[in-house]
Amino acid sequence: MSEEKKPQRRLCRIACMQYLYAWSINLPQDLSDSLRLFFEDQAERRDFYAFAEELIFGVIENVNTIDDKIRELAKNWDFERIAKIDLAILRMALFELLFRKDIPPIVTINEAIDLSKEYSSQESRRFINGILDKQKGDLSRPSRSASWE
Repeated sequence: MSEEKKPQRRLCRIACMQYLYAWSINLPQDLSDSLRLFFEDQAERRDFYAFAEELIFGVIENVNTIDDKIRELAKNWDFERIAKIDLAILRMALFELLFRKDIPPIVTINEAIDLSKEYSSQESRRFINGILDKQKGDLSRPSRSASWE
């Protein structure tokens, strides 16, 4: 799927994944300045990426909780050995599953798997799917609809 045919939320998730990948490799001194520079290099104006910014801030604010959840769900897997791109995808998806009840879990999982198909390996896709599927089973809400509670 070409960039111009991708839905806005998909483009926002791609931007979020890219930022989280870079953030995990080189933690910025100033998050606001780092985000400003990142969005200056994107194809659309910054306001187009409002959803991406929500996800980025959400992941960063909750990264310890999210990483603990990844460690819990990825039994027998060394956290430090998870590929940085896979970690970015997992962090974003787990943030959505744990904190964004307005997004149906199945949408989050499908989006994460699609991103892993495009940006990672087949083995990673299975790993990401396995982690997210375990988390989906622990949710107390329907997987195919949003919850506004």
